[in-house]
Amino acid sequence: MSYVEEVFNYLKRSSPSQTEFYQAAEEVLESLRPLMAKHPEYKKYKIIERIVEPERQIFFRVNWIDDNGEIQVNKCFRIEFNSALGPYKGGLRFHPSVNAGVIKFLGFEQIFKNSLTGLQIGGGKGGSDFDPKGKSDNEIMRFCQAFMTELFRHIGPNTDVPAGDIGVGAREIGYMFGMYKKLVNRYEGVFTGKSLNWGGSLGRTQATGYGSVYFAKCMLEAENESLEGKRCVVSGSGNVATYTIEKLLHLGALPITCSDSKGMIIDEEGIDLALLKDIKEVRRERLTEYVKARPSAKYIPIEDYEEGTNGIYSVPCYAAFPSATQNELNLKDAQNLLANGCKCVSEGANMPSTPEAVNLFVEKQISYGPGKAANAGGVATSQLEMAQNASMVNWSFEEVDAKLEQIMKNIFNTATDAATEFGEPKNLVLGANIAGFKKVADAMIEQGLV
Repeated sequence: MSYVEEVFNYLKRSSPSQTEFYQAAEEVLESLRPLMAKHPEYKKYKIIERIVEPERQIFFRVNWIDDNGEIQVNKCFRIEFNSALGPYKGGLRFHPSVNAGVIKFLGFEQIFKNSLTGLQIGGGKGGSDFDPKGKSDNEIMRFCQAFMTELFRHIGPNTDVPAGDIGVGAREIGYMFGMYKKLVNRYEGVFTGKSLNWGGSLGRTQATGYGSVYFAKCMLEAENESLEGKRCVVSGSGNVATYTIEKLLHLGALPITCSDSKGMIIDEEGIDLALLKDIKEVRRERLTEYVKARPSAKYIPIEDYEEGTNGIYSVPCYAAFPSATQNELNLKDAQNLLANGCKCVSEGANMPSTPEAVNLFVEKQISYGPGKAANAGGVATSQLEMAQNASMVNWSFEEVDAKLEQIMKNIFNTATDAATEFGEPKNLVLGANIAGFKKVADAMIEQGLV
């Protein structure tokens, strides 16, 4: 049995029934086989055994009272995975699907994503099974404040700096920061994704979506291609999807889809960005409202998708941007994309493609940007926000956007160089995993057994 297999079997024993975590770990560990053969010192220092176990896991209960006066109870998490490169950094997710396995998969991915940015940030993740959908502002505020009465003990600007994720935007960050400030009696940059009124960075809201498009741009430029005039499909309609669509429009592409948990929109004339923002960011309504204002668009409910597929990926396109959630794109979806002429997939979500889909993209050698590389723009810009807070300056949107584009280009080059070193120059899954791991592993060795 190989070293990688031994570690993976240990992981299944030590962290039972955490399917998403196994999936994330297996993808990374399998990619590391050639690196382990070339660098036996990583086995000597038991780096893989150490890196798959979080440095600290914080599980806690939150009690709060809803608008009807009823007591509600939620389970909450913060997984501080690895601090070899800097303070723990990663978002908070509020969604009913959140459990220990989901948070561990996200935190594990975050280690390597943050490493690839080249910035001094470690990996962590957190969240709760609290569902903000359908809740009033007051209910969300009460939950966020209750959540922070425990979490404040474990975070700080040089310790652990959370941000947003699914279900956590500027509103939730504001409520949590306000309670943190009250509890510790300090005004400090302990969160990123803050409002521009009190320490946020221009460009942070757009960063993950913009970054995934910049990464696609890099991949296509390497093939002497571009996104200009190309049909693109985007899944989701949250922050990442919205700003993926915005940047695609900036580059002259034609994004024609978006989706939510109930169905999808196809707009052959191109998604109306202003309308989408109004529906999702202002009115907080379903996409069914979109076709009321755009009769030329088509709404397809999820019940009408072909069985076993995500309807987004059945739409003919040149490039696809999975921007919703994990495992939204399966093998059948990947086959549909390729059959319909898709040449590029750039992941805005975390681990949106199943292992079978990833293997097909790699086998067919399309331009495929895995999430830990392609969606690293969000956390990279979070670190830029931390830098601005620490130096008490504010950069312009143009400055932040230019830094973001350069960071995404650097990530592409880093992943490509590592993939080329190991004989597969187009395999950015291999390249991203090896490059991200190697930087963290070397730091762990240099810092001793801690």
